[in-house]
Amino acid sequence: MSEQLMTHGLVAFFSHIGAALVLLAIFIVIYIFITPYREIALIRAGNMAAAASLSGAVLGYCTALASAIANSISLVDMCFWGGIALAIQLLAFGIARLLIPGIVSDIPENKISSGIFLGALSLGLGMLNAACMTY
Repeated sequence: MSEQLMTHGLVAFFSHIGAALVLLAIFIVIYIFITPYREIALIRAGNMAAAASLSGAVLGYCTALASAIANSISLVDMCFWGGIALAIQLLAFGIARLLIPGIVSDIPENKISSGIFLGALSLGLGMLNAACMTY
């Protein structure tokens, strides 16, 4: 492998992983902000429902973001589609609230079934989101 190609590849790798980590951090901050309960505090207290729901949200977003990275033609393109994925993934919580109105009280009460449902819904939406980015 040529030195020039390797250098270009390393620059592309680090720019994409850096942007992806920033987008992931933004997603987590926004997600935690839009939920009426404090996931991190609940997880620290051993709340498995909060852990399942936040884990599913992160995995769902990472799945969609990975597709944006794999299918992008540039860093700007990846960030654009990563932003679209972020917006779509945030809808998962809104959909869950429509389907199970009591979910905002179920998670803090450690109702694991609600946490698993929200996590699975987020992951499933992330998979669909990722598939839609294979253009």
